[in-house]
Amino acid sequence: MASKSYEIIIIGSGPAGESAAMNAAKSKRNVAMICDKPRLGGNSAYHGTIPSKALRNSVRQLLVLNRNPMFRDLADVKTAGYEQIIKHAEHAVEEQLTMHTANYERNNIPVIHGSAHFLDKNTIEVVEGKKKSQLKAEYFIITTGSRPYRPEFVDFNHPRVFDSDTVLGLNHTPRKVTIIGAGVIGSEYASIFAGLGIKVELINPASSLLSFLDNEITDALSYHLGNLGVRCHHQEHFDKMECHDDSVITFLQSGKKIKSDIVLWANGRTGNTDRLKLENIGLKANSRGQLAVNDHYQTEVENIYAAGDVIGWPSLASAAFDQGRAACNAIVNPDEFFFIRDIPTGIYTIPEISTIGLNEQELTEQKVPYEVGKAYFRNIARAQITGEDVGMLKIIFHFDTLEILGIHCFGAQASEIVHIGQAIMSQKGEANSLKYFLNTTFNYPTMAEAYKVAAYDGYNRVF
Repeated sequence: MASKSYEIIIIGSGPAGESAAMNAAKSKRNVAMICDKPRLGGNSAYHGTIPSKALRNSVRQLLVLNRNPMFRDLADVKTAGYEQIIKHAEHAVEEQLTMHTANYERNNIPVIHGSAHFLDKNTIEVVEGKKKSQLKAEYFIITTGSRPYRPEFVDFNHPRVFDSDTVLGLNHTPRKVTIIGAGVIGSEYASIFAGLGIKVELINPASSLLSFLDNEITDALSYHLGNLGVRCHHQEHFDKMECHDDSVITFLQSGKKIKSDIVLWANGRTGNTDRLKLENIGLKANSRGQLAVNDHYQTEVENIYAAGDVIGWPSLASAAFDQGRAACNAIVNPDEFFFIRDIPTGIYTIPEISTIGLNEQELTEQKVPYEVGKAYFRNIARAQITGEDVGMLKIIFHFDTLEILGIHCFGAQASEIVHIGQAIMSQKGEANSLKYFLNTTFNYPTMAEAYKVAAYDGYNRVF
Protein backbone atom coordinates (compact mmCIF):
# COMPACT_ATOMS: atom_id res chain seq x y z
CA MET A 1 0.00 0.00 0.00
CA ALA A 2 1.48 3.33 -1.10
CA SER A 3 1.84 6.00 1.58
CA LYS A 4 1.46 9.73 1.16
CA SER A 5 3.83 11.86 3.23
CA TYR A 6 3.41 15.17 5.04
CA GLU A 7 5.53 17.21 7.38
CA ILE A 8 2.75 17.49 9.97
CA ILE A 9 -0.46 15.49 10.36
CA ILE A 10 -3.10 16.66 12.81
CA ILE A 11 -5.62 14.16 14.14
CA GLY A 12 -8.86 15.85 15.19
CA SER A 13 -10.58 18.95 13.79
CA GLY A 14 -11.82 20.69 16.94
CA PRO A 15 -10.49 24.10 18.10
CA ALA A 16 -7.01 22.77 18.94
CA GLY A 17 -6.68 20.90 15.66
CA GLU A 18 -7.95 23.75 13.53
CA SER A 19 -5.64 26.36 15.03
CA ALA A 20 -2.66 24.00 14.71
CA ALA A 21 -3.53 23.32 11.05
CA MET A 22 -3.98 27.01 10.22
CA ASN A 23 -0.71 27.91 11.93
CA ALA A 24 1.15 25.20 10.01
CA ALA A 25 -0.38 26.34 6.71
CA LYS A 26 0.49 30.00 7.38
CA SER A 27 4.06 28.83 8.12
CA LYS A 28 4.18 27.23 4.65
CA ARG A 29 4.40 23.70 6.05
CA ASN A 30 3.04 20.59 4.34
CA VAL A 31 0.13 19.75 6.67
CA ALA A 32 -2.94 17.51 6.56
CA MET A 33 -6.00 17.18 8.78
CA ILE A 34 -7.63 13.86 9.77
CA CYS A 35 -11.33 14.30 10.58
CA ASP A 36 -13.50 11.40 11.76
CA LYS A 37 -16.77 13.28 11.30
CA PRO A 38 -18.67 14.10 8.08
CA ARG A 39 -17.87 17.79 8.52
CA LEU A 40 -15.10 19.80 10.14
CA GLY A 41 -15.41 21.35 13.58
CA GLY A 42 -14.94 18.55 16.09
CA ASN A 43 -17.00 17.83 19.18
CA SER A 44 -17.01 21.52 20.08
CA ALA A 45 -19.18 22.32 17.06
CA TYR A 46 -21.25 19.13 17.02
CA HIS A 47 -21.96 18.36 20.69
CA GLY A 48 -20.13 20.73 23.00
CA THR A 49 -19.51 24.45 23.17
CA ILE A 50 -21.59 25.70 20.25
CA PRO A 51 -24.91 23.79 20.60
CA SER A 52 -24.99 23.88 24.41
CA LYS A 53 -24.22 27.61 24.57
CA ALA A 54 -26.74 28.36 21.81
CA LEU A 55 -29.30 26.38 23.80
CA ARG A 56 -28.40 28.23 26.96
CA ASN A 57 -28.67 31.61 25.22
CA SER A 58 -32.17 30.80 23.93
CA VAL A 59 -33.30 29.83 27.45
CA ARG A 60 -31.77 33.00 28.90
CA GLN A 61 -33.64 35.12 26.36
CA LEU A 62 -36.84 33.28 27.20
CA LEU A 63 -36.33 34.07 30.89
CA VAL A 64 -35.74 37.76 30.13
CA LEU A 65 -38.96 37.89 28.10
CA ASN A 66 -40.96 36.12 30.78
CA ARG A 67 -39.73 38.57 33.40
CA ASN A 68 -40.52 41.61 31.27
CA PRO A 69 -44.07 42.90 31.88
CA MET A 70 -44.24 43.99 28.22
CA PHE A 71 -43.93 40.37 27.01
CA ARG A 72 -44.73 37.88 29.77
CA ASP A 73 -48.42 37.64 28.90
CA LEU A 74 -47.72 36.38 25.37
CA ALA A 75 -48.78 32.73 25.06
CA ASP A 76 -45.96 31.68 22.72
CA VAL A 77 -43.40 32.89 25.24
CA LYS A 78 -44.99 31.01 28.11
CA THR A 79 -45.31 27.69 26.31
CA ALA A 80 -41.89 27.35 24.64
CA GLY A 81 -40.42 23.92 25.45
CA TYR A 82 -37.09 22.14 25.20
CA GLU A 83 -37.75 20.73 21.75
CA GLN A 84 -38.53 24.22 20.38
CA ILE A 85 -35.50 25.79 22.03
CA ILE A 86 -33.03 23.15 20.80
CA LYS A 87 -34.37 23.40 17.25
CA HIS A 88 -33.87 27.15 17.33
CA ALA A 89 -30.27 26.66 18.52
CA GLU A 90 -29.37 24.37 15.58
CA HIS A 91 -28.69 27.31 13.23
CA ALA A 92 -25.53 28.21 15.17
CA VAL A 93 -24.15 24.68 14.66
CA GLU A 94 -24.78 24.83 10.90
CA GLU A 95 -23.11 28.23 10.61
CA GLN A 96 -20.06 27.04 12.56
CA LEU A 97 -19.65 23.87 10.49
CA THR A 98 -19.84 25.89 7.27
CA MET A 99 -17.28 28.38 8.56
CA HIS A 100 -14.80 25.66 9.57
CA THR A 101 -14.99 24.04 6.14
CA ALA A 102 -14.34 27.40 4.46
CA ASN A 103 -11.26 27.96 6.63
CA TYR A 104 -9.62 24.75 5.38
CA GLU A 105 -10.53 25.44 1.78
CA ARG A 106 -9.19 28.99 1.94
CA ASN A 107 -5.86 27.75 3.32
CA ASN A 108 -5.60 24.78 0.93
CA ILE A 109 -5.29 22.24 3.75
CA PRO A 110 -5.98 18.64 2.67
CA VAL A 111 -8.68 16.98 4.78
CA ILE A 112 -8.75 13.18 5.02
CA HIS A 113 -11.98 11.83 6.48
CA GLY A 114 -11.90 8.68 8.56
CA SER A 115 -10.73 7.16 11.84
CA ALA A 116 -6.94 7.17 12.34
CA HIS A 117 -4.67 4.87 14.33
CA PHE A 118 -0.91 4.60 14.61
CA LEU A 119 1.11 1.86 12.92
CA ASP A 120 4.39 3.36 14.13
CA LYS A 121 5.58 6.78 15.26
CA ASN A 122 5.72 8.08 11.68
CA THR A 123 2.79 6.22 10.12
CA ILE A 124 -0.97 6.17 10.60
CA GLU A 125 -3.73 4.22 8.93
CA VAL A 126 -6.98 6.03 8.17
CA VAL A 127 -10.14 3.95 7.84
CA GLU A 128 -13.33 5.27 6.25
CA GLY A 129 -15.84 2.47 5.73
CA LYS A 130 -14.07 -0.18 3.68
CA LYS A 131 -11.44 2.28 2.43
CA LYS A 132 -8.02 2.24 4.10
CA SER A 133 -5.03 4.47 3.47
CA GLN A 134 -1.61 4.92 5.03
CA LEU A 135 -0.11 8.35 5.69
CA LYS A 136 3.36 9.27 6.91
CA ALA A 137 4.55 12.39 8.71
CA GLU A 138 7.58 13.76 10.50
CA TYR A 139 5.33 15.09 13.26
CA PHE A 140 1.83 14.38 14.58
CA ILE A 141 -0.38 16.58 16.75
CA ILE A 142 -3.16 14.69 18.52
CA THR A 143 -6.19 16.92 19.05
CA THR A 144 -8.94 14.30 19.25
CA GLY A 145 -10.84 16.01 22.08
CA SER A 146 -13.02 14.26 24.62
CA ARG A 147 -16.46 12.75 25.12
CA PRO A 148 -18.74 12.24 28.14
CA TYR A 149 -17.47 9.65 30.61
CA ARG A 150 -19.75 6.60 30.44
CA PRO A 151 -19.33 4.07 33.26
CA GLU A 152 -20.38 0.51 32.45
CA PHE A 153 -22.89 0.37 35.31
CA VAL A 154 -25.14 3.03 33.70
CA ASP A 155 -27.52 1.94 30.92
CA PHE A 156 -27.04 4.67 28.33
CA ASN A 157 -29.09 2.67 25.82
CA HIS A 158 -32.26 3.37 27.81
CA PRO A 159 -34.31 6.18 26.21
CA ARG A 160 -34.58 8.04 29.54
CA VAL A 161 -30.83 8.12 30.28
CA PHE A 162 -28.70 10.82 28.63
CA ASP A 163 -25.22 12.30 28.65
CA SER A 164 -24.23 15.82 27.58
CA ASP A 165 -23.95 14.69 23.94
CA THR A 166 -27.19 12.74 23.61
CA VAL A 167 -29.28 15.25 25.59
CA LEU A 168 -29.04 17.54 22.59
CA GLY A 169 -31.30 15.04 20.81
CA LEU A 170 -34.00 15.11 23.50
CA ASN A 171 -37.27 15.63 21.60
CA HIS A 172 -39.70 16.43 24.42
CA THR A 173 -39.91 18.56 27.54
CA PRO A 174 -39.61 16.47 30.71
CA ARG A 175 -41.30 17.56 33.90
CA LYS A 176 -38.40 16.56 36.15
CA VAL A 177 -34.70 15.88 35.51
CA THR A 178 -32.07 14.31 37.75
CA ILE A 179 -28.53 15.47 36.93
CA ILE A 180 -25.73 13.33 38.31
CA GLY A 181 -22.61 15.42 38.64
CA ALA A 182 -22.50 19.10 39.59
CA GLY A 183 -19.39 20.24 37.77
CA VAL A 184 -19.41 22.85 35.04
CA ILE A 185 -21.52 20.80 32.60
CA GLY A 186 -23.96 19.62 35.27
CA SER A 187 -24.42 23.16 36.62
CA GLU A 188 -24.90 24.61 33.14
CA TYR A 189 -27.59 22.09 32.21
CA ALA A 190 -29.24 22.49 35.61
CA SER A 191 -29.79 26.18 34.85
CA ILE A 192 -30.93 25.42 31.28
CA PHE A 193 -33.60 22.94 32.35
CA ALA A 194 -34.68 25.01 35.34
CA GLY A 195 -34.93 28.07 33.10
CA LEU A 196 -37.61 26.21 31.15
CA GLY A 197 -39.60 25.57 34.31
CA ILE A 198 -38.44 21.95 34.63
CA LYS A 199 -37.80 20.60 38.13
CA VAL A 200 -34.13 19.71 38.58
CA GLU A 201 -32.46 17.46 41.16
CA LEU A 202 -28.69 18.10 41.09
CA ILE A 203 -26.54 15.39 42.68
CA ASN A 204 -23.24 16.81 43.94
CA PRO A 205 -20.63 14.62 45.68
CA ALA A 206 -18.79 17.73 46.95
CA SER A 207 -19.83 20.00 49.81
CA SER A 208 -20.52 22.96 47.50
CA LEU A 209 -20.91 23.79 43.83
CA LEU A 210 -17.77 24.45 41.76
CA SER A 211 -15.46 24.69 44.76
CA PHE A 212 -12.56 25.99 42.59
CA LEU A 213 -14.42 29.31 42.33
CA ASP A 214 -14.31 32.19 44.78
CA ASN A 215 -16.64 31.35 47.69
CA GLU A 216 -18.76 34.45 47.14
CA ILE A 217 -19.35 33.49 43.50
CA THR A 218 -20.20 29.90 44.48
CA ASP A 219 -22.72 31.13 47.04
CA ALA A 220 -24.34 33.41 44.47
CA LEU A 221 -24.63 30.55 41.97
CA SER A 222 -26.25 28.28 44.56
CA TYR A 223 -28.73 30.98 45.51
CA HIS A 224 -29.80 31.75 41.95
CA LEU A 225 -30.02 28.10 40.90
CA GLY A 226 -32.31 27.64 43.90
CA ASN A 227 -34.41 30.57 42.70
CA LEU A 228 -34.79 28.83 39.33
CA GLY A 229 -36.04 25.69 41.05
CA VAL A 230 -32.89 23.55 41.24
CA ARG A 231 -32.62 21.36 44.33
CA CYS A 232 -28.97 20.65 45.13
CA HIS A 233 -28.06 17.46 46.99
CA HIS A 234 -24.57 18.15 48.34
CA GLN A 235 -22.24 15.40 49.61
CA GLU A 236 -24.44 12.77 48.01
CA HIS A 237 -23.08 9.88 45.94
CA PHE A 238 -24.74 7.88 43.19
CA ASP A 239 -25.42 4.22 43.97
CA LYS A 240 -27.59 2.83 41.16
CA MET A 241 -30.62 3.56 39.02
CA GLU A 242 -33.74 1.70 37.98
CA CYS A 243 -35.05 2.51 34.50
CA HIS A 244 -38.76 2.11 33.81
CA ASP A 245 -40.94 2.86 30.79
CA ASP A 246 -42.27 6.06 32.35
CA SER A 247 -39.53 7.12 34.80
CA VAL A 248 -36.07 6.60 36.24
CA ILE A 249 -35.42 6.10 39.95
CA THR A 250 -31.97 7.17 41.15
CA PHE A 251 -30.68 5.58 44.36
CA LEU A 252 -28.10 7.48 46.41
CA GLN A 253 -25.64 5.90 48.82
CA SER A 254 -27.34 7.77 51.66
CA GLY A 255 -30.49 5.72 51.04
CA LYS A 256 -32.41 8.49 49.26
CA LYS A 257 -34.45 7.73 46.15
CA ILE A 258 -35.23 10.31 43.46
CA LYS A 259 -37.84 9.71 40.78
CA SER A 260 -37.64 11.72 37.56
CA ASP A 261 -38.62 11.61 33.90
CA ILE A 262 -35.02 11.50 32.67
CA VAL A 263 -31.47 11.30 34.05
CA LEU A 264 -28.57 13.33 32.69
CA TRP A 265 -25.19 11.78 33.55
CA ALA A 266 -22.69 14.66 33.77
CA ASN A 267 -19.89 13.11 35.77
CA GLY A 268 -16.69 13.91 33.88
CA ARG A 269 -15.24 13.37 30.42
CA THR A 270 -12.90 10.91 28.70
CA GLY A 271 -10.17 11.70 26.18
CA ASN A 272 -10.73 10.26 22.70
CA THR A 273 -7.62 8.09 22.54
CA ASP A 274 -9.04 4.57 22.64
CA ARG A 275 -9.01 4.10 18.84
CA LEU A 276 -5.52 5.51 18.22
CA LYS A 277 -3.68 2.24 19.05
CA LEU A 278 -1.20 4.15 21.17
CA GLU A 279 0.45 0.90 22.21
CA ASN A 280 2.00 0.76 18.73
CA ILE A 281 4.08 3.85 19.54
CA GLY A 282 4.73 3.24 23.23
CA LEU A 283 2.25 5.78 24.56
CA LYS A 284 -0.30 5.15 27.29
CA ALA A 285 -3.26 7.32 28.22
CA ASN A 286 -4.40 7.69 31.83
CA SER A 287 -7.61 6.21 33.25
CA ARG A 288 -9.65 9.02 31.68
CA GLY A 289 -8.06 8.59 28.22
CA GLN A 290 -5.87 11.69 28.55
CA LEU A 291 -2.30 12.13 27.35
CA ALA A 292 0.52 13.60 29.41
CA VAL A 293 2.57 16.35 27.75
CA ASN A 294 5.53 18.49 28.78
CA ASP A 295 5.63 22.28 28.77
CA HIS A 296 5.95 22.23 24.97
CA TYR A 297 2.87 20.02 24.46
CA GLN A 298 5.17 17.15 23.54
CA THR A 299 4.28 13.59 24.57
CA GLU A 300 6.80 10.96 25.63
CA VAL A 301 7.28 10.20 21.92
CA GLU A 302 9.43 13.08 20.69
CA ASN A 303 7.72 13.67 17.32
CA ILE A 304 4.17 13.42 18.68
CA TYR A 305 2.44 16.37 20.33
CA ALA A 306 -1.03 16.77 21.85
CA ALA A 307 -3.33 19.69 22.72
CA GLY A 308 -6.89 20.46 23.75
CA ASP A 309 -9.25 18.36 25.82
CA VAL A 310 -7.24 15.21 25.13
CA ILE A 311 -4.55 16.49 27.55
CA GLY A 312 -7.07 17.33 30.29
CA TRP A 313 -7.28 20.58 32.25
CA PRO A 314 -8.64 23.14 31.57
CA SER A 315 -10.77 21.47 28.84
CA LEU A 316 -12.02 24.76 27.42
CA ALA A 317 -12.48 25.49 23.72
CA SER A 318 -10.72 28.84 24.15
CA ALA A 319 -7.67 27.23 25.75
CA ALA A 320 -7.66 24.40 23.19
CA PHE A 321 -7.45 26.89 20.34
CA ASP A 322 -4.36 28.55 21.83
CA GLN A 323 -2.81 25.22 22.84
CA GLY A 324 -3.11 23.93 19.26
CA ARG A 325 -1.35 27.00 17.88
CA ALA A 326 1.34 26.73 20.57
CA ALA A 327 1.91 23.01 19.90
CA CYS A 328 2.38 23.80 16.22
CA ASN A 329 4.79 26.61 17.06
CA ALA A 330 6.84 24.20 19.17
CA ILE A 331 7.47 22.35 15.90
CA VAL A 332 7.62 25.04 13.21
CA ASN A 333 8.51 28.26 15.03
CA PRO A 334 10.05 27.68 18.48
CA ASP A 335 10.90 31.38 18.90
CA GLU A 336 7.18 32.22 19.03
CA PHE A 337 6.21 29.34 21.33
CA PHE A 338 4.34 30.13 24.54
CA PHE A 339 2.79 27.83 27.11
CA ILE A 340 -0.83 28.66 27.90
CA ARG A 341 -1.11 29.53 31.59
CA ASP A 342 -3.36 32.48 32.45
CA ILE A 343 -6.68 31.16 31.22
CA PRO A 344 -10.01 32.82 32.03
CA THR A 345 -12.77 30.48 33.15
CA GLY A 346 -16.16 30.90 31.48
CA ILE A 347 -19.09 29.00 32.97
CA TYR A 348 -22.35 29.40 31.08
CA THR A 349 -24.85 28.93 33.83
CA ILE A 350 -27.77 31.34 34.11
CA PRO A 351 -26.45 33.86 35.18
CA GLU A 352 -22.99 33.15 33.77
CA ILE A 353 -19.67 33.21 35.60
CA SER A 354 -16.19 34.19 34.49
CA THR A 355 -12.98 34.52 36.48
CA ILE A 356 -9.25 34.94 36.05
CA GLY A 357 -6.49 35.05 38.63
CA LEU A 358 -6.56 34.18 42.30
CA ASN A 359 -9.57 34.05 44.60
CA GLU A 360 -9.87 35.07 48.24
CA GLN A 361 -9.33 31.56 49.59
CA GLU A 362 -6.08 31.13 47.66
CA LEU A 363 -4.72 34.53 48.69
CA THR A 364 -5.60 33.86 52.32
CA GLU A 365 -3.73 30.55 52.21
CA GLN A 366 -0.72 32.29 50.63
CA LYS A 367 -0.87 35.05 53.29
CA VAL A 368 -0.99 37.80 50.68
CA PRO A 369 -2.38 41.15 51.93
CA TYR A 370 -5.29 41.95 49.63
CA GLU A 371 -8.43 44.06 49.46
CA VAL A 372 -11.60 43.78 47.41
CA GLY A 373 -13.69 46.18 45.35
CA LYS A 374 -17.20 45.27 44.24
CA ALA A 375 -19.80 46.58 41.84
CA TYR A 376 -23.31 45.15 42.02
CA PHE A 377 -25.09 45.07 38.70
CA ARG A 378 -28.30 46.39 40.24
CA ASN A 379 -26.47 49.72 40.61
CA ILE A 380 -25.13 49.80 37.02
CA ALA A 381 -27.24 51.86 34.61
CA ARG A 382 -26.81 49.50 31.64
CA ALA A 383 -28.02 46.52 33.70
CA GLN A 384 -31.01 48.54 34.91
CA ILE A 385 -31.88 49.38 31.30
CA THR A 386 -31.60 45.78 30.04
CA GLY A 387 -33.34 44.30 33.08
CA GLU A 388 -30.40 41.95 33.73
CA ASP A 389 -29.42 43.43 37.05
CA VAL A 390 -28.49 40.20 38.87
CA GLY A 391 -24.76 39.91 39.38
CA MET A 392 -21.55 41.40 40.62
CA LEU A 393 -18.02 42.32 39.50
CA LYS A 394 -15.34 41.67 42.09
CA ILE A 395 -11.79 43.01 41.78
CA ILE A 396 -9.18 41.57 44.14
CA PHE A 397 -6.00 43.67 44.43
CA HIS A 398 -2.84 43.85 46.53
CA PHE A 399 -3.33 46.05 49.59
CA ASP A 400 0.02 47.84 49.22
CA THR A 401 0.79 47.94 45.49
CA LEU A 402 -2.79 47.95 44.12
CA GLU A 403 -1.74 45.20 41.65
CA ILE A 404 -4.77 43.34 40.27
CA LEU A 405 -4.67 39.76 41.56
CA GLY A 406 -8.04 38.41 40.47
CA ILE A 407 -11.21 39.28 38.59
CA HIS A 408 -14.43 37.45 39.45
CA CYS A 409 -17.69 38.19 37.68
CA PHE A 410 -21.17 36.74 38.10
CA GLY A 411 -24.09 37.85 35.95
CA ALA A 412 -25.09 38.68 32.37
CA GLN A 413 -22.12 39.10 29.99
CA ALA A 414 -19.65 37.96 32.66
CA SER A 415 -17.57 36.07 30.09
CA GLU A 416 -17.22 39.30 28.07
CA ILE A 417 -16.68 41.64 31.02
CA VAL A 418 -13.78 39.62 32.48
CA HIS A 419 -11.51 40.34 29.51
CA ILE A 420 -11.12 44.00 30.45
CA GLY A 421 -9.59 42.94 33.76
CA GLN A 422 -7.56 40.23 32.02
CA ALA A 423 -5.95 42.83 29.76
CA ILE A 424 -4.84 44.95 32.73
CA MET A 425 -3.61 41.92 34.71
CA SER A 426 -1.35 40.96 31.81
CA GLN A 427 0.52 44.28 31.99
CA LYS A 428 3.87 44.51 33.75
CA GLY A 429 4.77 46.64 36.76
CA GLU A 430 2.75 49.76 37.56
CA ALA A 431 0.57 49.30 34.45
CA ASN A 432 -1.21 46.51 36.32
CA SER A 433 -2.94 48.64 38.92
CA LEU A 434 -6.36 49.41 40.33
CA LYS A 435 -5.65 53.02 39.36
CA TYR A 436 -6.14 52.16 35.68
CA PHE A 437 -9.86 51.78 36.32
CA LEU A 438 -10.00 54.94 38.41
CA ASN A 439 -8.32 57.03 35.71
CA THR A 440 -9.95 55.58 32.59
CA THR A 441 -13.16 56.94 31.07
CA PHE A 442 -15.67 54.21 30.18
CA ASN A 443 -18.63 54.65 27.85
CA TYR A 444 -21.86 55.27 29.72
CA PRO A 445 -24.09 53.38 30.06
CA THR A 446 -22.11 50.15 29.65
CA MET A 447 -21.44 47.06 31.72
CA ALA A 448 -17.73 47.99 31.53
CA GLU A 449 -18.54 50.87 33.88
CA ALA A 450 -18.70 48.24 36.64
CA TYR A 451 -14.89 48.30 36.71
CA LYS A 452 -14.82 51.97 37.71
CA VAL A 453 -17.52 51.43 40.36
CA ALA A 454 -15.66 48.41 41.79
CA ALA A 455 -12.33 50.26 41.67
CA TYR A 456 -13.68 53.19 43.68
CA ASP A 457 -15.22 50.78 46.17
CA GLY A 458 -11.87 49.04 46.65
CA TYR A 459 -9.78 52.22 46.68
CA ASN A 460 -11.96 53.71 49.41
CA ARG A 461 -11.18 50.68 51.57
CA VAL A 462 -7.43 51.36 51.63
CA PHE A 463 -7.26 55.20 51.43
